[in-house]
Amino acid sequence: MTDIFKIASSSDFDTAALEIFCYQYIHCDVYRQWVDLLGVNPKKVSRASEIPAIPIELFKNKTITSFREKPTGYFQSSGTSGMANSHHYYRTLELYDRSAEEGFTRFWGSPKDYCIVALLPNYLKQGHSSLIHMMQLLINRSQCPEGGFFSEVSPALIELLHNHQSLGRKLLLFGVTYALLDIIEQGSYNLEDAVVFETGGMKGQREEMVKEELHKTLCKGFHVDVIASEYGMCELFSQAYSRGKGIFQTPPWMQIRIRDIHAPNRLLPDGRSGGIDVIDLANVDSCSFIATQDLGKLHSDGSFEILGRFDHSDMRGCNLMTEM
Repeated sequence: MTDIFKIASSSDFDTAALEIFCYQYIHCDVYRQWVDLLGVNPKKVSRASEIPAIPIELFKNKTITSFREKPTGYFQSSGTSGMANSHHYYRTLELYDRSAEEGFTRFWGSPKDYCIVALLPNYLKQGHSSLIHMMQLLINRSQCPEGGFFSEVSPALIELLHNHQSLGRKLLLFGVTYALLDIIEQGSYNLEDAVVFETGGMKGQREEMVKEELHKTLCKGFHVDVIASEYGMCELFSQAYSRGKGIFQTPPWMQIRIRDIHAPNRLLPDGRSGGIDVIDLANVDSCSFIATQDLGKLHSDGSFEILGRFDHSDMRGCNLMTEM
């Protein structure tokens, strides 16, 4: 199978995507059923843009794997109270780890250049979090003794932020949104030479904020020019990153498409808003073609914005699978 980490052009991506599509159509029972329900003939699919995407909702009630062995583990979504969680079963984490490390390095440089601090209390509690696994991987690669996970906004964390310039390397603070707001309410900081990531939303801890207002508040509180973000989910093996202003970019083995939410088989041109489809070629052992519940907009250079989410009832056709 094509080495996805050597993709260097759109034709390389198409070749690898078609190869993985054929493989997953044969080996992933749920995906094959979905493609057949859509009436798509795999032999007539000639470009990555023509490959059907499976509704992400199916990860809540189906085992979506492209291998026959017993899974060695799974990632689980954080979900919302009262809602079913998604499960992403895996055979091995070799591709996940390589995708996470190489993807981070492409955008930010080597983890060894940073002291990485992760403030993700709710994720630490839930278990089976892909985000926690990724952060643990990056923290291990960083090898900074002062870095690591914090379960709360503690005096030790605040002291570390105030004295980060003595660490001898750049600080990277990766925090869930409500916890970052908790930090800046306890004082002001000068992190102008650091990278601050926000992820995960309010998780019921605070009222939701408009993203522009949130980032403006965090920039002022941490004294940084921009707030970085990561776009990933438990159903994927790769991540996209934003260096600021809500514009995300993908690594070469990951692509975003925008679909019409009222006609999911119809893709929209650049600049139009619609549902986000993700092609994640690292997700070989599950399904690489996923229709998310996120709303977004794609730009001509391949970058994209996230505009919000839509209700699962708009995932047309999903009920066909759940009834099987």
